[in-house]
Parts: sequence; C-alpha cells; structure tokens
Amino acid sequence: MDEELTNLIKKMVIDLGASEVGIVSNEMILNGPDTIDLTYPLKTAKSAIIFAVSLNQDLIDEYLGKVNQKMNLNKIRTTTFAGGIGLELEGLIRQLGYDAVALNPNYVYRFDSENGLDDRKPPLSHIFLGLISGIGFLGHNGLLITKKDGAAIVLSTVVTSAELIPTKPLNPKDNYCDKCNLCVGACIPKYLNKNEVEISLNNLKYKTREYKNKKRCVLVCAGYTGLNPSKKWSTWSSGRFDVLDNDEELVESIKQHVPAYLKRKRNAGVFYHPLAPGYQMEYSCSTCQLICHPDKDVRKKRYNLIRSSGVVIEDEIGNRMAISPEKAEKYINSLNEDRKKLFVDE
Repeated sequence: MDEELTNLIKKMVIDLGASEVGIVSNEMILNGPDTIDLTYPLKTAKSAIIFAVSLNQDLIDEYLGKVNQKMNLNKIRTTTFAGGIGLELEGLIRQLGYDAVALNPNYVYRFDSENGLDDRKPPLSHIFLGLISGIGFLGHNGLLITKKDGAAIVLSTVVTSAELIPTKPLNPKDNYCDKCNLCVGACIPKYLNKNEVEISLNNLKYKTREYKNKKRCVLVCAGYTGLNPSKKWSTWSSGRFDVLDNDEELVESIKQHVPAYLKRKRNAGVFYHPLAPGYQMEYSCSTCQLICHPDKDVRKKRYNLIRSSGVVIEDEIGNRMAISPEKAEKYINSLNEDRKKLFVDE
C-alpha cells in the first residue's frame, strides 16, 4: 500500500475544504449490500476516498425558525463544492497514473435497479462507506453523523485503482445518537419511524431506523407539500396537500400535485434533479438532517424552533413567509378557487 500517496490524498482533501476524510479498501467491503461494491463504478477499484464537507451551522436556526431560506442555497452550493473536490482529486490521481472516478455527492442513480432511476439507488452509498471508513456514526435518521457537525454535512466519494492505507471505523459504542427520535417527530411524511433494522457492514453490526417508501420523503422534501397534520407548523413549502397513509395512494397523489408544484415559485435557489418536474428543485425540508447535532440541547432547541415556526404561505409573486396557523388559514380561504388549487386539495 502506498503510504505517501495516502497521506497526500488525505491532506489534499482537507486543504480543499473537507471537514473529514476516510479511506476504505476492497477487503473492507466484502460483507454488505451492493452499494458498497467499489467495482461497480470502477472495475479496477482497490480503494475509495470518502469525505465530508460541513454545512454552515450558523444558518440552521434561521432556516428551521422560518426567518430565511439561506440554508437551502448553502446546501446546494456545498453539494456542488463537494463534487468539485471529488473532480480535483480524481484529476490528480489519474495524472499520477492510476484509474479514478469521482462520484456525484447526490442526484445520480443506477439505471440497472429494478425500477431504474425511480428507485433512487446510488452507484455507491456515501453513508455506508463513510461509516466503514470512520468519518462518522450511523444515526437513527439513517444519515451519517459526525462528532463535529452531526448530520449537517455533504458526503462524496472517489474510487481509485491505487492501493491506499484504509482508515478504521469508529467504535459504535461511542455513537452519541441516543435515539431521541426528534428527527422522527419532525418528519411530516412519516418517512422516518421509531422501528429499527440491523445492517451488517465489514463484519460489524449497526442499527438504524426502518426505511419507508422513499416517495414519502420526496413529497415533502421536494416541496410538493409541507403542512404538518396538526396544521400548526410547516416546512418552507407553501403546499398544504394531505400526506396519505397508503403508499400506493401517496405515489399517485404526487402525480396529481405536479401541475400545482410547477406553477408555484422557487425563489430561494434551485438544483437540478433528473426526477423533478421541470428538473428543478429546492430544499424545503431537510429537518431530519438539520435537527441532528452532537449536543442534545441543540437538538431540542432546533426541534422546538421548527414546531413553533408557524406556517408558510406564498404571495402572488412567489415570496414565502411564515405566519400564525390562524392567519395562514384565513389567507388560504381568501384566495380565489384557481389560486387556492395551487396549495390545497380540491
């Protein structure tokens, strides 16, 4: 294994702006799902470099508290930035005579999954590789959580034919996730739940939450709707469509909401997604990611922030603001029928 190249790569990634970096070898991914198979994106793969880039923690409270949507743009820009680090690293490794492939941090899925892109199955799981390499722990929200930033990170991976020295996973006993379930309580579409499943990676056992239909997350995080069933608070989405309990009906409801979704404005910055209507999306939720923090008091504060943040409405030119639930109800009822259909079920 190449110690000099390993040290160079780790230093480069941190110097370019990553907060954490880890390395896995082929020997470390023999036991686990196919989303940790390094040879899927690169047949000659022998190692993978996984790294995290921190989101701006200073923007989280204002986002959850409905003061502004600056965190949406920060998350988009950080994702693009992480992808850029991966491309620079790929370039260096290739120039040094090895094969290398940089994988997108997000928005790219396998064509050969059972339902194609619709399964949203990534070429490799940055989360699982980050867990194996010791970047962080596995949280009950299903996300990788680091000692410094919680889940407020963007992950990316570069796979290479170079034989690098792997890093070690963290001790699961040191995982600060105490299953407080604040992420579950803030999940409007009930994508997260309290049930647990066990997964095996590199001969180690990990517990995380049970996965529900991904379309539940899509419905709210993509912004089709965002009103909590209590009608007392919402995400940054101005949609007030019902989140149905039945998965099949829920999937059909997304299709029905597309025309309204396309007519509503997205003024806070967009990213481009192959499965989004019009290929453009903005983050209107991300609560399970942004609530999570190593300090439980911070978690509680953020959870209370979003639950007391009010309900978002959208004016005629697309500006969104949070007001009291009572005022939001009156505003919606004051709209003419055609405009009201952009936000509520007929």
